[in-house]
Amino acid sequence: MKDKHLQITIAVTLIVLGALMRLLPHPANFAPVAAIAIFGGAVLPRKLAIWIPLSVMVASDAIIGFYNIMPIIWGCYMLIALASSYYMKKPSFIKGIGITFSSSIFFFAVTNFAVWMFGGMYSHTLSGLAYCFTMALPFFRNTAMSDMFYTAMFFGVYWLAIKAGRKYLVTA
Repeated sequence: MKDKHLQITIAVTLIVLGALMRLLPHPANFAPVAAIAIFGGAVLPRKLAIWIPLSVMVASDAIIGFYNIMPIIWGCYMLIALASSYYMKKPSFIKGIGITFSSSIFFFAVTNFAVWMFGGMYSHTLSGLAYCFTMALPFFRNTAMSDMFYTAMFFGVYWLAIKAGRKYLVTA
């Protein structure tokens, strides 16, 4: 029982710290939210895994500012957390890379389609959609790099903290 409580406490602490990082200055699309969804999906009970990334986005968007495709972005993170909760039941390095890169591609495709569909920046033609995706490619690089970096960081720090916490519980 203590071990599960320790795991959830460490996971939620890491997620809150990750959420605060979204509010700090950072390069465009280099944020920890997808990693929070992947990590939360893998280590938290499913309800928490889905609601914590949504809470992170709602709270930080309330500070940063709201925008027209916000519900689509929030939905993407919830789906990423849900997918991770199924796919990462038994986490592994290879599964982590797979879900992280897949999530980056999924987020890129859905959100840029939404920008094209609901925004006024691109003509609502097939060539406008292609142009939208082309213009978004530099942002995808940062998204994929940050997703890989933060996912690795969350799992690495979590593993070290669990190991240290178990050692502490045994010696205490």
